[in-house]
Amino acid sequence: MTKIFKRTNSSDLDFIELIKELDFYLALKDGEEHSYYAQFNKISELPHCIVMYEDDVPVGSGAIKQYDRETAEVKRMFVKPDYRGKGSGTEILQHLEQWAKELGYTHTILETGKRQTEAVRLYSKTYEVIPNYAQYEGMEDSICFQKNL
Repeated sequence: MTKIFKRTNSSDLDFIELIKELDFYLALKDGEEHSYYAQFNKISELPHCIVMYEDDVPVGSGAIKQYDRETAEVKRMFVKPDYRGKGSGTEILQHLEQWAKELGYTHTILETGKRQTEAVRLYSKTYEVIPNYAQYEGMEDSICFQKNL
């Protein structure tokens, strides 16, 4: 099995297809709250995206975008269900963190839903829980994380 991590942007067709799968998955998990969260997950302006391939098949994605001068926000993390449980999410996250460092950021932040138990478990390994930021303030089903790079 050969893994490749391609740096790209949100116009990449493989990235777009993975995000369609992610949005379908999140709509099921989030239920009625999905439309609220969806407004913060547009991909039209994401210049720093990663697509992970296993044997030339796109299986996962992630992105970073500027939150402020020192902070990159991790967005659109996804691994296809058949490829989960093998460390792929961790690898994508590590590639995004390395890219954020190269761009001069000193830490990363992210938000996920408490119902996305796989994501919460992943982020809890290396990130610390912080108060919900910006548009997630007051959202009981959101959990926010931060990591110093």
